[in-house]
Amino acid sequence: MSTAAPVSSLRSGTVLADLIPASRVRELALVVGGAALTGIAAQIAVPVPGSPVPVSGQTFAALLVGTALGARRGFLSLGLYAVVGMAGVPWFAEGASGWSMASFGYILGMLLAATVVGSLARRGGDRSVLRTAGTMALGSAIIYAVGVPYLALATGMTLGQAVAAGLVPFLIGDALKAALAMGALPAAWKLVGRKD
Repeated sequence: MSTAAPVSSLRSGTVLADLIPASRVRELALVVGGAALTGIAAQIAVPVPGSPVPVSGQTFAALLVGTALGARRGFLSLGLYAVVGMAGVPWFAEGASGWSMASFGYILGMLLAATVVGSLARRGGDRSVLRTAGTMALGSAIIYAVGVPYLALATGMTLGQAVAAGLVPFLIGDALKAALAMGALPAAWKLVGRKD
């Protein structure tokens, strides 16, 4: 007979990264690792005809980093990712770097989204399929809320044109990414609960 408490009571106020023994090395490794994961995922990119914004893995990685690491570490990871990319490391989508590209607003949106989903994860936003779906949907909405207007300003598009080029083509892919997260994050918590 197991005496382990339910995962929700054991993990209240924690994120997955908190399960790794605490140290300064852990904190640094998590932040750098989150930035590197986002940079690597960004290289999985497919151009979208008629849009300066490609479909890439960086948005999924940014939301996963925020959720797994929490708000503070998620913010630091995506901040590091943004700063290093602006400094010239070609690890934005399609090997881009700098801050003058039309899609840079999405990177700023990812920074904010990682912070918000990390905060929600501390409140249990990644513990069940439905909560994870809501967390990922909100994170994606934040990315678009920053990225689409930035795209319009950077390219001279109208807001309607920016929505058509910078949001609509990505909705199916975002749904698939959310479905992947909806399975992976709650499953990770269940696995951890069984090992307690």
